Amino acid sequence: LTPAGALAAATSVPARCFGLTDRGRIAPGLRADLLLVDGDPTADIATTTNIRHVWRRGVHLDRTPRR
Repeated sequence: LTPAGALAAATSVPARCFGLTDRGRIAPGLRADLLLVDGDPTADIATTTNIRHVWRRGVHLDRTPRR
């Protein structure tokens, strides 16, 4: 399984299988659930653990630990 195939297996494929037509891809009008990682996950899938930013429904989430 290639890194790109692994990304598809975790995103667009399950969205399609469950009929979630507004997710699993990046395109205008779709739900904006995104992760920004440090590195290129299409070359090295392990970079998906290097999460730098998260957006849920288009809203950037503050990942700063709360006290």
